Amino acid sequence: MTTELKNTVNNEQQVSEYINKVLSMIEKEEVTQEEAQWVIKETVDGFRDHVNPGFLAYRKTVTEGGQFAAVEWSDGGSCFKDINGKTYIDCLGGFGIYNVGHRNPKVVKAVTDQLNRQALHSQDLLDPLRAMLAKILADITPGDLKYAFFTNSGTESVEAALKIAKMSSDRTTFIATTKAFHGKSLGSLSGTAKGVFRKPFLPLIPGFRHVPFGDIDMMRKTFESCAFVGEDVAGVILEPIQGEGGIIIPPANYLKEVRALCDEYGAVLIFDEVQTGMGRTGKMFAADLFEVEPDILCLAKAFGGGVMPAGAVVANEKVFQNLFDNPFMHTTTFGGNPLACAAAIATIGVLLEENLPERAAEVGEYFLKGLKEAAQGHEDKVLEIRGQGLMIGIEFHQDEIGYEVSKGMFDKGILVAGTLVNSKTIRIEPPLTISYEEVDTVIQSFKEVLATM
Repeated sequence: MTTELKNTVNNEQQVSEYINKVLSMIEKEEVTQEEAQWVIKETVDGFRDHVNPGFLAYRKTVTEGGQFAAVEWSDGGSCFKDINGKTYIDCLGGFGIYNVGHRNPKVVKAVTDQLNRQALHSQDLLDPLRAMLAKILADITPGDLKYAFFTNSGTESVEAALKIAKMSSDRTTFIATTKAFHGKSLGSLSGTAKGVFRKPFLPLIPGFRHVPFGDIDMMRKTFESCAFVGEDVAGVILEPIQGEGGIIIPPANYLKEVRALCDEYGAVLIFDEVQTGMGRTGKMFAADLFEVEPDILCLAKAFGGGVMPAGAVVANEKVFQNLFDNPFMHTTTFGGNPLACAAAIATIGVLLEENLPERAAEVGEYFLKGLKEAAQGHEDKVLEIRGQGLMIGIEFHQDEIGYEVSKGMFDKGILVAGTLVNSKTIRIEPPLTISYEEVDTVIQSFKEVLATM
């Protein structure tokens, strides 16, 4: 056996041994302190050497000793635990994934039951859960939304929505808004407004115009200008409430006026409800909250119940019918797979049975009031606290203050959205199942952290 072949065999043996050790860790419900330290070291080394060292640079998990000690390991309810067993109240929620809680038993059961029978579909025979989930969505979404296309993520949902809108006419102009976030693939990034994400990849998909969110006069002038120069608007894409932009709630009647403009000029209205959907704002969809019917609705994040990656695009027949003649114009291998559909069906069931959208409205109002009271006397640090349902933003005067607050709350066992990169507004998006006691703990911790700043 040559030296080169020996090295290959030895390397494969080492890889196999490493795989078996990792799999044995996955099996464990509890780990020893020695095993925890091994997991932490492998995680940090792996991120630094093989994932992306940049992910280590801004984490709130940095301890005073410079160790990246917080490695998540398990979850349940409104909390998760790190590898060392410390429990954290989750007010980040994977940026809005865990609407029905962490590892909701009904969602887990649905996925497990489906997995025990069939994990993925053949791609040729008709898969029943996709049909059933599409029917459920047609029943619960606003207006005459009727047909569903399933995806694996919010970015994919936006991509599909843009293509469906393009197919509905011969137009190529889209209007998006400043501070918007719709994803980071080339199509969705064209709608996203943040320059730091866009500049390295310019030119993006042509035809996108950005106007200030909430400014209906500028929206109207843009429609008029595009029509005047022969570049009529194909569609408008909006988050009903901007998430990444800092929980920006639109002015009264703004979305209804945008709907009216789209009707007047024959444009498609796309609501990106990847973050606002599935009960987050106090209604099942923010479209219901603002009493506006879009032509296309994008879903993801919480759509999979915090158990499976899953997304959907739901459209009315007028815009979706262009895919009837050739349904292969836009496809995805894993979108709408049986496991994802089982998760989504169970998730919708939990939201309805437990009245979680209504609960989000009630708990959100209590949460918002408590945070505002906690911030009294700290106006030099906190600029504004705003929100709708359990989608809350705390805006600070400076990024550095936001980072220190989120870091301080993390040290107290509470995870909120705030990083060194963008902390001027930190977001609070806990599971809709969060208890009032847990809310009180978060409010008290926020008050204590502000007092130490």
